[in-house]
Amino acid sequence: MELTTLTAISPIDGRYADKTAGLRPIFSEYGLIRHRVQVEVCWLQALARHPGIPEVPPLSASAIHILNGLVENFALADAQRVKNIERTTNHDVKAVEYLLKERIAGNAELEAVSEFIHFACTSEDINNLAYALMLREAR
Repeated sequence: MELTTLTAISPIDGRYADKTAGLRPIFSEYGLIRHRVQVEVCWLQALARHPGIPEVPPLSASAIHILNGLVENFALADAQRVKNIERTTNHDVKAVEYLLKERIAGNAELEAVSEFIHFACTSEDINNLAYALMLREAR
């Protein structure tokens, strides 16, 4: 069925679509996945900054640049890759973790700490921060 004002799930995508179009990149599934990536990347960087976690040494400027680029350059194709991974994992947040591991493959420094992506986190830890970032961005 084609998406029209009559077939939309709610008036937000229906009669108010022209007024809410600017919110789609933020509150869509793409937006949620993008913010989950941001949270996971920030968490790994925080672990690397913590002196009490020697297993995750401080990251070089190059590694930080790569990680930040994953967030800053996140595209629809990246979100689609997460959805493709999710078909196998049957878990949305785990699929984000796997995407990040794919994207850092080939960088020895980041591969060495790749098992610390999502370390000590639950899906709720990632999701509640992602939703908070979405709300902040929309303001």
